[in-house]
Amino acid sequence: MSRLIERHPIWSLVILLAIAILAWLILAVWPPGLEEAIGRKKVFLNAVFNGITLGGLYFLVASGFTLIFGLMRNVNLAHGSLYLFGGYIGYGISTATGSWILAFLAAFVLVAIVGVLLQVLVFRRMEGQDLRQTMVTIGLSIVFADLMLWAFGGDFYQVQTPAWLIGPIQLPLMTAMKSSGEAVFLQYPLGRLVIFCGSVVIGVAMWLALNRTRVGMIVRAGVDDRDILAATGVQIQLVFVLVFALGAGLAGIAGVVGGTFQSISPGEDTRFLLASLVVVIVGGMGSIPGAALGALIIGLAEQLGSVYIPTYAIVVTFLIMVLVLALRPQGLLARR
Repeated sequence: MSRLIERHPIWSLVILLAIAILAWLILAVWPPGLEEAIGRKKVFLNAVFNGITLGGLYFLVASGFTLIFGLMRNVNLAHGSLYLFGGYIGYGISTATGSWILAFLAAFVLVAIVGVLLQVLVFRRMEGQDLRQTMVTIGLSIVFADLMLWAFGGDFYQVQTPAWLIGPIQLPLMTAMKSSGEAVFLQYPLGRLVIFCGSVVIGVAMWLALNRTRVGMIVRAGVDDRDILAATGVQIQLVFVLVFALGAGLAGIAGVVGGTFQSISPGEDTRFLLASLVVVIVGGMGSIPGAALGALIIGLAEQLGSVYIPTYAIVVTFLIMVLVLALRPQGLLARR
């Protein structure tokens, strides 16, 4: 952090100022003039929390994508199809068994198996051929989309939420003050907060696994120089299969999460593929903290944009991506 401040003092000051303003908007009592200008504080807080929890979902999808694309240099444009397939599996398992946890386990395992098949049958035969990988996985995504449309139809599905996650929880954030002087606090869905906390736990575990364990060292070494690593006796192909399975499994988990507090339907695969690309570009390829930061920025931009500038909300997301590419092409927290 100190190094960042030394290199970019102006940008650091701007970021700190933006964080201070956001903290004041969240914690302070808004004066009447501010509410007249930008609307009620409750609407703003809901948009902020929706953006943060949506960022958690984007992180789950993009973290798998950054493992496969950023670390392993495999261009998997069928990643969105893995997300949608995981959502459908989660819906089917939760409907059949009534178990939300079992839906996560089944989605992770089955989508991870699909990832293994992709790595062994497709990517292993096209290592280092980025254009070929791109074209083949675009074709596979179209085939997967049609197969899922044939199997599940064009309806919207929602994964059954467990009873203990239904309903709001009161947060210690004041949204208004009654004429009697009594404070009104924000009520927010418990399910979204639990899912966001889960994504934070997964993100921390992934970072620790990649940076503090022998397996993570092997993965990073294999990306940098796989020939030297193979010469030491490490089964590099097995390592890459396991990493690909993990990335695919995370997309499957994200599908269940998306199906729980949003819905799953045809077209969601393309939406989340684009979101993953934008998040990885903004945060930096191969960086788990970068994926987290990028997901948070894009989630907040989407939700705040949809509330305050709904006509141009989608433009804000891509404007952020363009600015990052212009000012810092490697991403905000790119892996060195």
